This record gives sequence, C-alpha cells and structure tokens, in this order.
Amino acid sequence: METQFYITITLKTHKRLESFAKFFIGNNRHRAVDIFKQLKGSKNVSEKNILYFDFMEIEKGLPVNFDFITCTLNQLAENCRIITKELFKSENFESS
Repeated sequence: METQFYITITLKTHKRLESFAKFFIGNNRHRAVDIFKQLKGSKNVSEKNILYFDFMEIEKGLPVNFDFITCTLNQLAENCRIITKELFKSENFESS
C-alpha cells in the first residue's frame, strides 16, 4: 500500500475535537511537506485555540500525525486557499 498524505482541519467544541475537513495532498512526501510549510498559523497551543490543521501520513493503513498548527478563522480561509492552489498546480502543471 502506498503512503498517503492528508491535512485535516479540526474544530475544538465544548465537548471534544471534531474533524470537519480532510484534504488528500498526494503520495509525494516532499510536495506534502512543502504545502504544509506554507500554511499560516502557530505551533503555540493554548486553551483559546479552536482551529487546528493536522499533517497526517497514512502508511500501511496506519495514521501518523506528523505536525500541526493552530490558526485563526482568517488563517483558516487563507490556508484552504493555499492548499487548493497548490493541489491545482501539482495536478495540472507538474509532471508526476
């Protein structure tokens, strides 16, 4: 089974953490890391944070959380734009 990379978006509610979006960002580790590094946010977590981006790897069916950031609502919008733009570029203009 091929290694897969995802970015998930999680919202902290009064009950629990709830994942509500998941981007498949491909099988290329280098490209996936490059995309995640472009995202806006912070690695400093506090109780006030409610939005998280998790960088996940699925290898042999098992998930591994590589990295995460927390962000504001405005950064969430910017990050979704970044991910969409980078996936569009890689799928349409870069050779596999």
